[in-house]
Amino acid sequence: MATSLFRTALKGGLHKNYLRKTLRASLNLEKILCIHTSSFLNVKGQEINMPSLSPTMTEGNIVKWLKKEGDKISAGDVLCEIQTDKAIMAFETEEEGVLAKILVPEDAKEIKVGSLIALMVAEGEDWKTVEIPEAEGVAPAASNAQEEPEESEQSTGGNTPGIELTMPSLSPTMSEGTIIKWHKQPGDKISAGDVLCDIQTDKAVMSFETEEEGTLAKILLGDDSKDVKVGDLIALMVAEGEDWNDVQVPGKKKTKSTVAKEEDVQKPKVESQTSSSEPTTRHSYDGYSPAVRSLLELYAIDGSKIKGTGKQGKLLKGDVLKHVTEKNLSIKPPRTVPLPGEISSPQPVTSTIVSRPTKGPSYVDIPLTGMRLTIAKRLTESKTMIPHAYATAESNIDSLLGLRKQLKLAGINVSVNDFIIKAVAIALKQCPLVNCHFVKDQVVLQQTSDISVAVATESGLITPIVTNADSKALDEISAEIKELAGRARIGKLQLHEFQGGSFTISNLGMFDISEFSAIINPPQCGILAIGSGRPIIALNGKPQTIMTATLSYDSRAISESAASDFLETLQGLLQAPASLLLTSPAAKKRASN
Repeated sequence: MATSLFRTALKGGLHKNYLRKTLRASLNLEKILCIHTSSFLNVKGQEINMPSLSPTMTEGNIVKWLKKEGDKISAGDVLCEIQTDKAIMAFETEEEGVLAKILVPEDAKEIKVGSLIALMVAEGEDWKTVEIPEAEGVAPAASNAQEEPEESEQSTGGNTPGIELTMPSLSPTMSEGTIIKWHKQPGDKISAGDVLCDIQTDKAVMSFETEEEGTLAKILLGDDSKDVKVGDLIALMVAEGEDWNDVQVPGKKKTKSTVAKEEDVQKPKVESQTSSSEPTTRHSYDGYSPAVRSLLELYAIDGSKIKGTGKQGKLLKGDVLKHVTEKNLSIKPPRTVPLPGEISSPQPVTSTIVSRPTKGPSYVDIPLTGMRLTIAKRLTESKTMIPHAYATAESNIDSLLGLRKQLKLAGINVSVNDFIIKAVAIALKQCPLVNCHFVKDQVVLQQTSDISVAVATESGLITPIVTNADSKALDEISAEIKELAGRARIGKLQLHEFQGGSFTISNLGMFDISEFSAIINPPQCGILAIGSGRPIIALNGKPQTIMTATLSYDSRAISESAASDFLETLQGLLQAPASLLLTSPAAKKRASN
């Protein structure tokens, strides 16, 4: 614009120097106008944020973008694949338009849920001119820390580049694992779905299946390798036909972070008692208000030397603060008071080294397993963060014990726990407000009665799930729980068999525990603690067998009335157990098929 004006003006006979000044001003104005008009000339984009694809997901890794900039998007299209805390899942959009800008590239890791990852515009708008928002809301592509480029140690071995096999995340809470046993050896061919090794996670021993094909070239971490971080390199493989003996072992990567040194950090100035040559003089502070007395003691001031402005010359807090400001006083160290039994004169401080007692027959150190450490962490978080409320109900189970005895005579062996699982599942269907999860400050009602049953193993407590327990027969529940509990004790449960569930039962009745309260397993909102049946004498003088059930529930999601309704319904089902023998029509149809 400015250049065309310049040429026109020259033809009109204006002086060159004048035109040069005008041109410079025009160019500056043009730059200013471009800066200030860009925000409204560009297209305003619609933000696409990192979604939450599982109840426990807080961050994710973008594995691959399936749409490119400029591609049209329809409702239901998959934008990208995201590695959550559970699995690699597809991110489907419900919007229509054009993908304008990808802000977070592929292989970006640890992107927080809700962070901005891309922009889209409406169909027909110019996607190339989309306005990029300020960097505050955009997910960081790199760490916030100032890092220098990664330095790698020199690779060793041969010349054939290998495919890296890293420690996988086999459970949502897994951060490290132990390699129990390798099922493949160097030189073995690998097909998709083959089990490479068994890994002890924080939950159980699980199989690591690969989706790659080729030849296992080198095992970097052998059997019984402990505390291997998720993502650490554990083995290398090569494509089929390549020389696996000549595989190249990559060097370890080192990242240098520029961190402020301790000595460079400015520490607050503290007046040391030992550095002061003159002892601090303390005065009597009787007769002052608590606020005034606190300030006088803090700065070791004689209150009689400050003029009070209160009634009858009373010293006020403002008077002391004014005196401190005018005199530029600093806080004095507190008065040292000797402990009971100690003499008042200062004694030289000697450091005492407390040595650990030598190992002997009196005790044995037992290291915690990864599962027990995770259980301790999760239960502490649950008890600390979830407002637990409790309700207890007692049920007469004489009829239930009698029915169980009759079934046993008919060749059907079921336990009291099987009756309880079925009764709880039906009660959850009749009281749906208790069958819920609490996720991100929202109550999510569950559509199925999936009962988690606490099972004790050598590594810790695990909760296999009986799915759709309300629609299963008692003998079916009994067979399923025996099979799940057996595999749980040897660490052979699959992830979907113990992750999830809508409600948990913990039964210590077989250990002669009369009653107890359990800790909620989030995101579930309830857990039922079952005690043992105990004989009592009823008001009519006849003996009865009473069982206590204590419900621990999340008071944010479940009200007292809903908890009471659930326990009342459960009590009725246990005291009249004939209805538990019925099977739902859906289960009958499933059995016939």
